[in-house]
Amino acid sequence: MQNDADSMDVDVPGVPPVVVPRANAQTARRPRASSLPAHAPKHSVGYVYSSEMMSHFSRHNHPEQPARIECIWRALVNDRLTQMMKWIPIREVQRAEALLVHGEDHWNKVIALQYLTDQQRADTEEFYEQMSLYVMPATTRAALLSCGGVIEACLAVARKELKKAFAIVRPPGHHAEPDEHMGFCFFNNVAVAARVVQQQTSIRKILILDWAFNEDPSVLYMSLHRYEQGSFYPCGPFGAMTSCGEGAGLGYSVNVPWPEKGMGDAEYIYAFQKVIMPIAMEFAPELVIISAGFDAAMGDELGECFVTPTGYAHMTHMLAGLAGGRLVVALEGGYNLDSISNSALAVARVLAGQAPDELPPLRANEAATETVWQVAREQSKYWKSVDPKSCEPQDEVEPISFSIPEILKAHRQHYLYTNYDMMQVPMMSPEMDERFSSQVLHSFRPSAFPECIRSDLFDNKTLVLFLHEFGNLRLELESSATCDAHLERSYLVRLEIPPIDFSKELISWVKTQGYSLLDANLFPKPLANPSGVSILRCISLHRLIRDSDINPWRTQGESCSCTCGITMYSKRHRLIAQHCVFSSSPRLSSAQRIIIIGHGPGSRSLPHLVNKRSTCCPHALPNRIHHALQRHP
Repeated sequence: MQNDADSMDVDVPGVPPVVVPRANAQTARRPRASSLPAHAPKHSVGYVYSSEMMSHFSRHNHPEQPARIECIWRALVNDRLTQMMKWIPIREVQRAEALLVHGEDHWNKVIALQYLTDQQRADTEEFYEQMSLYVMPATTRAALLSCGGVIEACLAVARKELKKAFAIVRPPGHHAEPDEHMGFCFFNNVAVAARVVQQQTSIRKILILDWAFNEDPSVLYMSLHRYEQGSFYPCGPFGAMTSCGEGAGLGYSVNVPWPEKGMGDAEYIYAFQKVIMPIAMEFAPELVIISAGFDAAMGDELGECFVTPTGYAHMTHMLAGLAGGRLVVALEGGYNLDSISNSALAVARVLAGQAPDELPPLRANEAATETVWQVAREQSKYWKSVDPKSCEPQDEVEPISFSIPEILKAHRQHYLYTNYDMMQVPMMSPEMDERFSSQVLHSFRPSAFPECIRSDLFDNKTLVLFLHEFGNLRLELESSATCDAHLERSYLVRLEIPPIDFSKELISWVKTQGYSLLDANLFPKPLANPSGVSILRCISLHRLIRDSDINPWRTQGESCSCTCGITMYSKRHRLIAQHCVFSSSPRLSSAQRIIIIGHGPGSRSLPHLVNKRSTCCPHALPNRIHHALQRHP
């Protein structure tokens, strides 16, 4: 029997080597830790970027500078977002692709720029400046890469290789027209990319923010921009709210033209909620392309608006809910480096799946709400989801509302007029009229009394001044679990001294005696406080002045004022009585006797008021009151 060692010796002559088959990878896999994913994560978000596009630059200080894309790239790298995104190789746009949107002459003009000599560049500099452009031999390469980069980003999403993509490219393209380059732009990148996607993929319905599809119903164009009645760049009527497309594309162009600068998060998001998103959802696109112009970003000197990075993030988040999440963001304008880097970073975070930061409470300004309403009226001709009534400015649709005291005062005024012919006394100042309107009534019309009595405020020798509270409002609740009022069971408790209705009895007594009556109820509006000082501070100030040597009933420059300048809100009787006793109404009256009747806890301030007035400025009192006080201190 052969030795086992010899049988294992591969060098033994005549013994063929033993071939051990390689283990299959699936059977030889090591055990995987439960915390590790079964497969390497597949990128769902991509980006396009190349520093070669920075070769296009101006010799002068120009806002469209190479650092625009570099600062955005650095922001994404520093935030480690590029580790979560797939790099999409960039390429030049092909002639056939560009001609889907632009004319052949336009293509030739851009291609010819690479052959410019220094002398030709100097000779044409003024011409290009008038078109808001600068050119150099490297311009052609940068423009071709910029357009081709957006195409590749859109194709990657359209072919479902990625869910979302961000094209960090320059020069921008949103101002380029089919036959002309202008406004820092050479090719309309997004427009060309949309046409290529429709040509090379099965996607047909695309939502973009551009103007190039004026006659195409398969592309919905939506734009929010500073317009100022067509005077803001690029000027002209194409950005007007009435520019809604032509021919078969009528209704597929949506413009939200801001009439002034200074629009911010509140205004843009309001337009999104009222117009942009309802139309976008009704259109139901298969792909969304955002021409991400950050001109409206806070800090941009050209746009002069105030959209924050969080505002851009929220708008991106809303658009990401369309088209099954297929979304491409293509960099366009925005010329403040800090603004565009922060805004682009916020947008990229949303693309990477992060939720946008919280916004504070927002309220759109009047100019924005008016503009959105007018846009809604125009777009409602073409889109069922747009409701102009829901966009109507609040000041025009806000229902007229009245407080319960105002309703009750109006009821009481009507009651006293219809039953006793008592009419309202006008106040001596607008401030008093604002607070105490409809609260002071007098027996003015003599037809309510017998001819033999002839009671009248100005002619009668006896004037009765009746100051009283408003009454108690009995409020019943719907249930013990809520604070909702049960209106049918709530009622006003009239001013009563059981077992008689004192108000009616007093008026009847005055009528019988032939006196004139001045009736004042005490339920003013809250004390106006334009200076911002709190009511408690006003009360403390009143107490300080009251206890000092300062005359509380006198204003500077006058020996006396018919209206007290310092009055506590809690002393409502005092303020009403001051007007009724010391205003022009009693002074014009020929009454020789004035009877003051007060009802309620506030009546205790009436003697203090009269005594204080007689001490500080006796000449301001009617003589009959002053003499009565002297006889009866």
